[in-house]
Amino acid sequence: MTIAIVGAGPGGLTLARMLHLNGIDAVVYERDSSRDARGQGGMLDIHSGQRALREAGLIDRFHAIARGEGQDMRLLEPDGTLLLQEDTPDDAPLLRPEVDRADLRDLLLDSLPEDAVLWGRTFESADDGVLHFADGSSATYDLLVGADGAQSRVRTLLTDARPVHIGQNVVEVSIADIDRRHPDLAAMVGRGSYWVFGDGLSLAAQRNGDGCVRIGLNFYNTPEDWFATSGIPFDDPAAARARLIDLLPGWDARFTALIAACDDTIVPRSITTLPLGLTWPSSPSVTLLGDAAHLMPPVGEGANMALLDGALLGLALAAHPDDFPTAVEEYEREMFERTGAAARMSAQMQELLNAPDAAQRLLAFFQPAPGTT
Repeated sequence: MTIAIVGAGPGGLTLARMLHLNGIDAVVYERDSSRDARGQGGMLDIHSGQRALREAGLIDRFHAIARGEGQDMRLLEPDGTLLLQEDTPDDAPLLRPEVDRADLRDLLLDSLPEDAVLWGRTFESADDGVLHFADGSSATYDLLVGADGAQSRVRTLLTDARPVHIGQNVVEVSIADIDRRHPDLAAMVGRGSYWVFGDGLSLAAQRNGDGCVRIGLNFYNTPEDWFATSGIPFDDPAAARARLIDLLPGWDARFTALIAACDDTIVPRSITTLPLGLTWPSSPSVTLLGDAAHLMPPVGEGANMALLDGALLGLALAAHPDDFPTAVEEYEREMFERTGAAARMSAQMQELLNAPDAAQRLLAFFQPAPGTT
């Protein structure tokens, strides 16, 4: 019985690890040419996903790379008013530690045999138990697991659902080696997350383990084609930085200085989600996990759900090694309920972030008044 996993993200690799632990053969097909072919992005807040890493026998190794100080948080208003500062004691439990995406991926890859991942395999289609790749190669499968992210091609085998824009557009920038190059800005951002919320936009800066600070400028209630009309010249970094500063009228000079100091890589990203509570009729030979199954607003749940998907699908397959359809049905029943609840919570948080008084609402969320929850 051959299990094919399309996508070497956190969910797909966790599934491969669980299957390896239980003596079940699986192959991961990944379109990247190698593990170092591209950057993996910023930090992940791992909380409920720690259960998956325990099941996978990797929790101690995870704690060794997790950044407890990444739990630090500062919340401000555009005029510079500090609303909340939480500094994590060195001996605090790792309830929501941050971890570099690349470090987490390396942890999972290093836990697998070298031949478990086949690189440079871009999935094109599947029919009659055969996978077809862009390079003309093919492979057989008995169970196909789509772990291929937001724009999943495997998803089309199960549902017509597609991601839709949610009215949020993000411009991502960063400052490498910030402690040496801009120590004043490094001290301002601190060790964890630094949030500034205004009316219809926000600045979210986050310290990474490699000494870089990644910054996202979030523009809410904007159309899908907003980048085309925003006046941001993405092919001219200096002019793009200037335009971004223009889009922050009245903001404290410390925040605009953060944008002015950013490096030349400036990336636009439109935010999309799958329909809330998406399900599909169970198939005996295909299933999905992670963003392929339940793409949510980026408020800290997606990676955790993907890790849990991989672990729990692996446990179901280990419990029914000769009955993939039963394993898939059990997994999907639990996954739909669990991720549906997470998606609803994420949508509520997204609505909060869209509000004109988002900063005050977040303050109440993190520090509720006595007698309230």
